[in-house]
Amino acid sequence: MTPPLSLLHQDDHLVAVHKPAGLLVHRSALARGEREFLLQRLRNQLGRRVYPVHRLDRPTSGVIVFALDPDTAAALQAAFSARRVTKRYLAVVRGIGPVSERLDYPLREEDGRRPKSEMPAMEATTEIRRLDSVELPIQVDRYPQSRYSLMEARPLTGRRHQIRRHLSRRGYPIIGDAKHGKGNHNRFFAERLDCPRLLLASVGLAFDHPVSGRPLDLCCPLDATMTALFERFGWTGHLPTPTRSPLPSVMP
Repeated sequence: MTPPLSLLHQDDHLVAVHKPAGLLVHRSALARGEREFLLQRLRNQLGRRVYPVHRLDRPTSGVIVFALDPDTAAALQAAFSARRVTKRYLAVVRGIGPVSERLDYPLREEDGRRPKSEMPAMEATTEIRRLDSVELPIQVDRYPQSRYSLMEARPLTGRRHQIRRHLSRRGYPIIGDAKHGKGNHNRFFAERLDCPRLLLASVGLAFDHPVSGRPLDLCCPLDATMTALFERFGWTGHLPTPTRSPLPSVMP
């Protein structure tokens, strides 16, 4: 039996949930043949309709917010579009990443309907920061040792695969990224470190509640796969502290 989704926050107007890695958020033209979606699972678990307001890539885990009514959905979508939502991600990358850097690389949309070369380049900005690193005495590539970093990423825009593409272009691809990463490092983590997935997690969302106006700061724990890796690498001090309990219901 599929376990229930972990709810991080719920009130009268919105709900925040921990999306498992590998689960699509909702049906789309690119999801032919798929039968399980986060939106349907959450709807069935709550016994009511939910409205998507933003997205997470299928292989990415972490916090995602749904509205519980159309007006709240419109308000939250406007907040995301106006960049009034602060997003925080953790990623495990190949190499020793920069201490701190702002990546401004325009990106072409990847919607699958037209060749990417025909799509316009759009502004894309991500702030990154190295939180920790590790050197393993194992040759995975051409060097006798292999180095990896824990990076914090804060996207200031919302392009598709933005963090994955930005880090790869900067030379620090995310482990487990089949499209933008390095196959030999992905295989090493899958076969030797029990990490057969993209090591990217949405761990924080902060915004003003669309009804009450009060600040809402959501923090999502890592899943078991990433938590075990952090423990193995000595990175437990960087494990996010989850939102402990839902806030009281916000009445209109």
